[in-house]
Amino acid sequence: MSENRLKRRKLHKKLFTKNRLVILNDDTFEELFSFKLNLMNVFVAATTGAILLITFTTFIIAFTPLREYIPGYSSSQLKKDATELALKSDSLTMALKQNEAYIKSIQKVLTGQLEYAKFNKDSILSTANEAQPAVDLSPSKEELELRKEVATEEKNSKSYASKAKKK
Repeated sequence: MSENRLKRRKLHKKLFTKNRLVILNDDTFEELFSFKLNLMNVFVAATTGAILLITFTTFIIAFTPLREYIPGYSSSQLKKDATELALKSDSLTMALKQNEAYIKSIQKVLTGQLEYAKFNKDSILSTANEAQPAVDLSPSKEELELRKEVATEEKNSKSYASKAKKK
């Protein structure tokens, strides 16, 4: 234990011994200013300065437009534009559904499939808000045959064009 006490006393003595920092003019040897410091004061001042510097830098980056230059942060204008576009696309899809429902109801009236007592504006708009059934977009047999014909015609026209260029 005595060794630990000796080490602590030496450390304490090194940290708290007074030293003088003097700034002199090199030409005239005039003393400009001097400080009485110890190692502990220097350590505390350096630590406080580092913490203040980190805090100041963090605040500058967090609350100014500089954060846009850091990867992963998007600009506030970009976020605003994305929000506006999302709202516009939602309203456009609703308007499109309403227009489709209106056109379908007019088609029913023109073909005579709709009863006149059931026809009103609210029924049209309520059908627009309902979920539309999934549409099967797979190609039919006729479409597949047409695609094959078009592909063979394109091959033939390309072969004729290459023969004409060679001549």
